[in-house]
Amino acid sequence: METKIIEFIKKSDRPVSLNRLIQALNLNKKERRKLTGTLRYLEKKGLLKMMGDRVSRVTPSATVRGIFSLNPRGFGFVTPENPDQGTQDIFIPPHQTSGAVTGDLVEVIIREKGLAGKPEGRIVRILKKGRTSLYGVFLEINYQPFVLPMDTLFEEALPVKIKGRKKPRPGQIVELNRSSLELIRILGYQDEPGVDLQVVINQHNLRQEFPKEVLAEADSLPEQPRPEDLQNRVDYRNWTTVTVDGEKAQDFDDAVSLRKLPNGHFLLGVHIADVSHYVKPGTALDREAYLRGTSVYFPDLTLPMLPEKLSNNLCSLRPRVPRLTVSALLEIDRKGNVVRSDFHPSVIQTVERLTYTSVFKIFQGDLEEQNRYRHILADLMDMRELARILKSRRLKQGSLDFDLLEPELVYQEGLLTAVAPSERNEAHCLIEEFMLMANVAVANFLTELQHPCLYRVHPAPARSDLEKLRNLLVHFGLNLPRSSQVKSSDLQKIIEEFKGRPEEKFITIQVLRSLRLAVYSDENCGHFGLAQTAYTHFTSPIRRYPDLVIHRLLKRALAGRKPRPLPLAEIALHCSQRERIADEAERSLIEWRILRLLKNKLGQEFSGIITDINRAGLVVELDDYFIGGLVPYSALGDDFFLRKNERVLRGRHTGTTFSLGDRIRVVLASCNPLLKKVEFVLAGQ
Repeated sequence: METKIIEFIKKSDRPVSLNRLIQALNLNKKERRKLTGTLRYLEKKGLLKMMGDRVSRVTPSATVRGIFSLNPRGFGFVTPENPDQGTQDIFIPPHQTSGAVTGDLVEVIIREKGLAGKPEGRIVRILKKGRTSLYGVFLEINYQPFVLPMDTLFEEALPVKIKGRKKPRPGQIVELNRSSLELIRILGYQDEPGVDLQVVINQHNLRQEFPKEVLAEADSLPEQPRPEDLQNRVDYRNWTTVTVDGEKAQDFDDAVSLRKLPNGHFLLGVHIADVSHYVKPGTALDREAYLRGTSVYFPDLTLPMLPEKLSNNLCSLRPRVPRLTVSALLEIDRKGNVVRSDFHPSVIQTVERLTYTSVFKIFQGDLEEQNRYRHILADLMDMRELARILKSRRLKQGSLDFDLLEPELVYQEGLLTAVAPSERNEAHCLIEEFMLMANVAVANFLTELQHPCLYRVHPAPARSDLEKLRNLLVHFGLNLPRSSQVKSSDLQKIIEEFKGRPEEKFITIQVLRSLRLAVYSDENCGHFGLAQTAYTHFTSPIRRYPDLVIHRLLKRALAGRKPRPLPLAEIALHCSQRERIADEAERSLIEWRILRLLKNKLGQEFSGIITDINRAGLVVELDDYFIGGLVPYSALGDDFFLRKNERVLRGRHTGTTFSLGDRIRVVLASCNPLLKKVEFVLAGQ
């Protein structure tokens, strides 16, 4: 019957109703009973498409290769390997992943545009496995060993081969060989210290220990800059230069200085650790830094891109010790325009290691902090003045300015007790503005020279995403220009319109979701979010490989030397992928820990906001936990129907409606931290 169905659908130019299919194939009663199940099976295999009571053929396009990222909810995205195939990710629905996990190189058939108008496809082959292990929870079924996978969309437990190893206990997390399903090791229960961290590190194939040859190269470097290292460098050791970072930071890769000029202009100095002086191309240190791509920051562990001797010592701009830097000196007028820029190798010696908290206290008028730092107080207040000028100018130019806070885990005596929004104050904004200016200046300098550059690009949003956002905003009484006319300033106006309103967070998230991801590229297509024609990453070479590449390119340009041939397109793709994997790993661990905290609150009532309405039900994000969950239709107590274009759920009998952005109260019904599944019911039911 399957063959007959496929052949008939292939010949049909338009969708076919089930009745038409039954008649055309002359199906008997037994075949009719099996028809729906057979069609669903064929749809999962990507051989046809079901649309309500109609069936249509799938017209695949050419295949695309890319790196797969799996969402805990079962769907995923493929980032095309070849930038020429488009920067937009391809959505992979559940049951179309072919068992791929995050980091796999896969081949995808793009079938059509999905519900949201985005490219949608199915994975037809796993070309290269990103990792060889599989992680899951051990359990026994009829006294036989099984594992319920944590990170792939298997709906059933898998039989595991133990082969003489110590047998795990039910509930323990284990590592399996992904191909043979043989037990490799027992990691322990998820609540045991370090188990969740190790699982996330291994799941995302992160590099933890440095190879011996890398450590040997690091050990061969001096403890401090040598006299010969200071030659041909501008000496800023007598300048008032400071670092401003978080309380727990160790890798200080940027410092700032500021002087007021006789003409009333500001002379901003952004001094960045000269990692390229110590990490040379082709060395073991360089190869390892490339493979890592970026440092990864977990709540209780950092996986640095460079060994500690470099990241926390030799390259870190620690106070009152000389450090090699690359400096960007920017003369800025009272309107925030850069009227002159200069770049050169330098040496600095910071006078203070400041924190965001201490600087913010100074800005707030804290007399104790102001007295403590009275020797640099005037400089800090001048910096505040300049940062405000720069931010005002940036927003006038149309730059986006999101104010979404990240979750921060709160511990007491080693136990997670709460989740709080991370702090972002005026001191954070000050450093951000200065770093943005330096990055823009370097990008413009290399672009004007027509010198190779590794750009940080942010393409304009896809037309389909803007259309989706436009339809949503109509329900809030706002209009967005047609797709071809939308600028970043239009989106910023939307954000400003909702400042201080209950819907602010929801609308900001929706605007953010309408944007494409920023990536690295050897070709300049501008930065939509920052409203810049050219942008790069120059300010964090200790923790980001692209910044290290930019330092090398900049220094060759300053020396008037021809650029060394570099596979910049390959570097850009690799670093974009490593950045995404690192972000996913950091987010995964925090989400896992929040869910474990939430699991202890079953039956409790929470407030939240509806962030999505889909075929499964309402997706609600809790206000105080930065976590979302599902209110399934079965828990709503009415025969609800969804009008796709309206994005509103309506009850046929009660007339109750649920819309995107609505605030509701829910009760936690179930929470599975391992599978990252949360379900709610409506409060008061």
